[in-house]
Amino acid sequence: MTQQYLLASDFDQTLSFNDSGVALAELIGFHDFHKKVKGLSDLNLVQQGAELSYLILHDPEFRKVRREDLIATGKRIRLKHDVALFARSLENLADGYKVSFYVISAGPQEIIESALEGIVPPENIFGTRFRFNPETGEVDSIIRASAGWGKITVLEELRAALGISHDHIIYMGDGSSDLPVMMHVNQYDGLTIAVSEAKFITRVARRTVLSDNAMSVLVPVMEEVLRWDSVKIRRFFAQRGLNLREWEKMRTDMVTIDESTANPAPATLQ
Repeated sequence: MTQQYLLASDFDQTLSFNDSGVALAELIGFHDFHKKVKGLSDLNLVQQGAELSYLILHDPEFRKVRREDLIATGKRIRLKHDVALFARSLENLADGYKVSFYVISAGPQEIIESALEGIVPPENIFGTRFRFNPETGEVDSIIRASAGWGKITVLEELRAALGISHDHIIYMGDGSSDLPVMMHVNQYDGLTIAVSEAKFITRVARRTVLSDNAMSVLVPVMEEVLRWDSVKIRRFFAQRGLNLREWEKMRTDMVTIDESTANPAPATLQ
């Protein structure tokens, strides 16, 4: 029997090198995007990941954004290497396995669809959806934001539609906005993969892979799901014209030691 898996991925800095908010801000000539986002974060006003959507809806500098600006921003996004090959490889990963690939992101739907045009079908992309005013073209409201806990809702809807169990879910992301969905997937024995060394996420994700090539994420999938050894994994990449030139398995302990204000206990010799 064919085993079916659901692989869901974040977009910004997971499948791409860029942040959609920064790219959009540059397009409209705004240069303090990170400062704006930090201000929202400090106020705890917006769920992490949904800052750009909030700004488009409420901030005077971003109210000028129209649908065509979002599409143009998507064309500016620089994708990680071999994203198209990654998507194709999932379609025929191994005999007896079927992997359905979806993108779940807080980024605007139009940006993600534009960036992934011809790679991921629009119906497999779940970004933030806006309702546009037909007369002015500006954003009237948010239909749905796939940020934070909202990603869990989308993931569960997809899981139910595909009819698969929780332990057949694979989720990959890069930052703190992915923590809720990763904790949810871990709770039910799914596979979580971090693609950055962002604070906290590597402590939650079951595997961490650092690479500028999207195909790298297949390594933990092959090891954890397909149970392939390194020889078979290298052969898979070689058949697609790629070499695993450097493959280092590391675990890093991050330790901070301060001087104690208490009187130290006398040292004893062993």
